[in-house]
Amino acid sequence: MTQEPHVTDRSDAPSSRGFDRRTVLRGAALGAASPLIPATAAMASATAGRGRGSRGAAGCVSFRWLGTAGWRIDVGDRTVLFDPYLTRFTTGLFDGAFDPRTRLETRPRVVDAHIGRAELVLVSHSHWDHLADVPHIARTTGARVVGTETTYHLLVALGVDPGQISVVRGGEVLDFGGITVEVVPSLHSRNKKCAYFAPGTLNAPPATVPSTISDLPEGDTLAFQVMAGDSGPSAFLMGASDFSERAVRGLRPDLAMIAVPSSTATHRYVPRLLRALDTPGVVVPVHWDNFEVPLTGSPARDPAMDLDAFLAQVEKVSPATRVVTPDYHTVYDDDMLPQQ
Repeated sequence: MTQEPHVTDRSDAPSSRGFDRRTVLRGAALGAASPLIPATAAMASATAGRGRGSRGAAGCVSFRWLGTAGWRIDVGDRTVLFDPYLTRFTTGLFDGAFDPRTRLETRPRVVDAHIGRAELVLVSHSHWDHLADVPHIARTTGARVVGTETTYHLLVALGVDPGQISVVRGGEVLDFGGITVEVVPSLHSRNKKCAYFAPGTLNAPPATVPSTISDLPEGDTLAFQVMAGDSGPSAFLMGASDFSERAVRGLRPDLAMIAVPSSTATHRYVPRLLRALDTPGVVVPVHWDNFEVPLTGSPARDPAMDLDAFLAQVEKVSPATRVVTPDYHTVYDDDMLPQQ
């Protein structure tokens, strides 16, 4: 069970691409451990003075990309999940036959193989490729879920104990006894028409139990910064490729897991974000893969996402930043994070 944050009380979802990729959604296994990110002189220079990255204080920290925006962060023997979507069922999104009536599905064997002993689940927003597996994870592990009021109502409707869910809005800094979670108000990605799939929020239970992907509205979007111990390493986690510049300014993470945009609707997305975050030493692009392909192979790119252009922008804006394009099958260790 999750250790309760000091600020709160303690208490299986059923196992027309005629519009462009972001009209539908976003406006964003594992093998033996290997070094997280090889340290370089440039990277060390970029991160010097951050006051983070003290391995001795945090113990062993590792990071595993779960595909899409998802991450598994292990701090010693404790596991934090972010947007863990692992079932990756087919909606027709990537083959031109998108069906918003696609039924929600969870494959317990697939999910359970990747989540360890999860005690904390952070949810950026409530679209299916972020939330669909969370009900199963919460019910079977007892993990505490942190998310919006919309996420709360959807999860309760899907059978999660209300006492397991911490509702947040952004601005909270939660102490989970050695793991600090800062909740950051954020924004959902936009397509080229400045719109996106399934907007809306819930401030009451849904009229019926959610059963299709269109039953899961966005419900506002959050980002999170997770820090192990009092001195790091710290990781900034995004579930969609937009942000509130004022909200992220001053976070100064060691690692920034940044969602790759599919359009230029957000003005100067990469330069503004990197500068607001004070040019992180490490950037890891996420939400660029085809999330309807199983995690068993190498990541297949979402054809709507220009990963190469994103990488080029990061290099141009912050040449000292180390960029790591993640793989499904690697456990990234923090041993090689820049140390003070």
